[in-house]
Amino acid sequence: MVFAGLSCSLAAGEALVLTGANGSGKSSLLRLLATLLSPVAGRLSWGESAVDEDPAAFRAQLHYVGHLDAIKPALTPREALSFWAALRGVSNAAVAAALAAFGLDRIADWPCRWLSAGQRRRLALARLIAIPAPLWLLDEPTAALDADGEARLIAAIVAHREAGGRVVLATHQPVAIGTAATLALDDFAPVADALVALEF
Repeated sequence: MVFAGLSCSLAAGEALVLTGANGSGKSSLLRLLATLLSPVAGRLSWGESAVDEDPAAFRAQLHYVGHLDAIKPALTPREALSFWAALRGVSNAAVAAALAAFGLDRIADWPCRWLSAGQRRRLALARLIAIPAPLWLLDEPTAALDADGEARLIAAIVAHREAGGRVVLATHQPVAIGTAATLALDDFAPVADALVALEF
C-alpha cells in the first residue's frame, strides 16, 4: 500500500497541489484519479456519482498529463493535437489557440521528432487548451520547461480555474497558480484497515 487514510474534495475553480518525497504516492494518486489505477478501498466520486458507475463518462471530463508525452514522432504538433481531438470526438478543437498558448505556432508543422524535450512537454500540455475538460491532472507539469514555458502553463491554469475548472498537480517545485490547497502525501503513510476516500 502506498498511502491510506486520505480524504479530500475539490470544488469548481479550486486547485490541489500534491507534495511529498519520491515514492510518497503523488503519481500513484494522480493515476488513481485518472482511473488508471483502482483503490484497494474507499471511493472516488465526481459530483454526486461514484466514478466506478460510469468510468468512461468520468474520463471524458479530465485530462491527465503524466511523465511521458505520448507524442508520435512522425506527426507534427498540429497533427498531434488534431489526432487527440479526434480521439475525444471533438470536431472543432482549438488547435491554433493551443499552439499559440504554448508558443508552438512557429514549429507547428515540424515533425515531432525534431522537438526538444521542452517543446514536447509544451505540446503535451497544449492538449489542455485544444480539447477542453473540467479536470486537469498534472504530474510534474513544469518538467523540462523553461521560464517562458512555465509562465504559459501558469497562465493556462489560472484561466482554467477562473472558468470554473479544477486542477490537481504534483510538484517538487513551487508553482505560482494562486491560492491552492496542499496535500502532503508523506502524511498518509499506510496504516492497517485505513480507507481512501476522494470526492470531486
